[in-house]
Amino acid sequence: MTEKDTGTENILTDEMANPSLSKSGGDPGITPLSPSHIQQSDTDQVQSGPSFVVVVAIDFGTTSSGYAYAFTKEPECIHTMRRWEGGDPGVSNQKTPTTILLTPDRKFHSFGYAARDFYHDLDPSESKHWLYLEKFKMKLHTTANLSIDTEIHAANGKRVKALDIFAYALAFFKEQALKELSDQTGSEFDNSNVRWVITVPAIWKMPAKQFMREAAYKSALVSRENPEQLIIALEPEAASIYCRKLRLHQMVDLGTQTTQNGFSPNDNVGSGMTQAKEHARRNRQSRTFLVENVIGELWSELEEGDRYVVMDCGGGTVDLTVHQIRLPEGHLKELYKASGGPYGSIGVDYEFEKLLCKIFGQDFIDQFKIKRPAAWVDLMIAFESRKRAAAPERTNPLNINLPFSFIDYYKKFRGHSVDHALRKSNVDFVKWSSQGMLRMSPDAMNTLFKPTIDHIIQHLTELFEKPEVSDIKFLFLVGGFAESALLQQAVQNMLQGRSRIIIPHDVGLTILKGAVLFGLDPSIIKVRRSPLTYGVGVLNRFVEGKHPPEKLLIKDGTRWCTDVFDTFIAADQSVALGEMVKRSYTPAKPSQQVIVIHVYCSEKEKAGFISEPGVRKCGTLRLDVSGTESSAPRREIQTLMQFGDTEIRAMAIDVSTGRTVKASIDFLSH
Repeated sequence: MTEKDTGTENILTDEMANPSLSKSGGDPGITPLSPSHIQQSDTDQVQSGPSFVVVVAIDFGTTSSGYAYAFTKEPECIHTMRRWEGGDPGVSNQKTPTTILLTPDRKFHSFGYAARDFYHDLDPSESKHWLYLEKFKMKLHTTANLSIDTEIHAANGKRVKALDIFAYALAFFKEQALKELSDQTGSEFDNSNVRWVITVPAIWKMPAKQFMREAAYKSALVSRENPEQLIIALEPEAASIYCRKLRLHQMVDLGTQTTQNGFSPNDNVGSGMTQAKEHARRNRQSRTFLVENVIGELWSELEEGDRYVVMDCGGGTVDLTVHQIRLPEGHLKELYKASGGPYGSIGVDYEFEKLLCKIFGQDFIDQFKIKRPAAWVDLMIAFESRKRAAAPERTNPLNINLPFSFIDYYKKFRGHSVDHALRKSNVDFVKWSSQGMLRMSPDAMNTLFKPTIDHIIQHLTELFEKPEVSDIKFLFLVGGFAESALLQQAVQNMLQGRSRIIIPHDVGLTILKGAVLFGLDPSIIKVRRSPLTYGVGVLNRFVEGKHPPEKLLIKDGTRWCTDVFDTFIAADQSVALGEMVKRSYTPAKPSQQVIVIHVYCSEKEKAGFISEPGVRKCGTLRLDVSGTESSAPRREIQTLMQFGDTEIRAMAIDVSTGRTVKASIDFLSH
């Protein structure tokens, strides 16, 4: 393979703009030689390494979580996890709430319904010492400088390390899944036979993905020595892979003029889902889903080059991917970088909380949450089941049970009754019913959904205006929030028939099943788009008129321009699976043991200098060159970085000896 010589000499700079800092991370004497892109053929991509007996996918959601698995010998059989204890009225689900309980001395106690029920049954005097956590996954999306030490708050206000909580949760799933696999196979099932898949939102940045991987190492799901035993899957990608397999009886097509699943489209939006849920409930006795090896009927309508959008609406985030189909194998190509935002269904919960603050006062609600945390959890569970009953055509009010301790504590706190507070507040669409319930008009409930749904629709509208997102044949609505009739109607109104809207039946399990399929064949998505522009700072020969004078540095009589951004990959650039970005670096001193190179990123597609606004340091590339001393006068370390996968990877070779150099790329340490 011939390398193109760029003709300009690049020298790597680390803090060169401020020479006194240059000691901190590798000397400015590191010279990258000619850059190039290598495209590996697919045949090199066959994963060598251990063959796994089973793939287990964990869908670690903001509001609910679960796992599913398939044996590599029968890839068309996807088993969803055993029935869990507990359950909520009005919420049928194979998944369990993402809630975790630690004892007062911070040891893991329980997860899911078990954690919630135990916490609920504790005496208030005791419960305030226990650490109960829910909806904590969003912390990884919202924390700007996420690190190994990031902390999250338990319900009683105490802080715990996020890494510990995520590791406890993964350890719990590992134990459950291995137990089930042992029962299935009739003997102790060994973890080394499992390929694990963990799903994350596609809009997560690299630090959050790496954080999940660190939690997996900490929980002993996989070991650091064996990183390929764990794959990070992107939620909408997983959904996309599963949606390819759909048969007509496994989904609801909103707005078709034909009957599907035996009901006519003139029934309102919600009724299709109701019947679909009924169908799903009947099938639930069997937890095994057969995925036909043939491509689903829906897919048979897709032709080479057809485009579709997957919109994954979860508890915390809404995530969109745009895919194009490549026949005959049905491989997928991403057309536009993943987009979305924190517009999940918990936004509706926050609006309800704001409404309660408006009626009862923020000071009371804040106190109540800390003093009676278990009762607050109860109130939110009661709201959850009514939230699911919201629908565009609904006319009768929705009643929400107020826990006795809410009524009692309010009277103590304010000296008057809840009933009085409702009369006094200027919220006219929420009334008090004598059975101890908040009575909300359907309009009041719809108002709680509005800000979240408006965000989603605005985002979808902007996405559909992009040139890469024209002629979309299907829009797949997946994730738990996709069951909301209000959201379905809003999406229908926005699209005005431009694309067919498809909702898979067991919409909350779509990602889980797709993640299993992805674990069985990770190479199914052949082309992705880079979410950000990545690169490093280098020195270039100073060119009068081209380079700004304040960037001039004179070293040993040579005029250099500092802080030049050497782009590895640009935002929204297509990257094929296995494509490598190649750079060569030379240690400044023969005795140097480690080369540390700062990686910079930007949302913008083009960056000229690392000092530009919007460019930030986001990671470090470490090359461990100890033990590779050679007689060559100038050691060249060739670094290969892979951007086409769900995570960014690096590897390196010492060119003179051909030996592998330990390379790692880190986005978490600051």
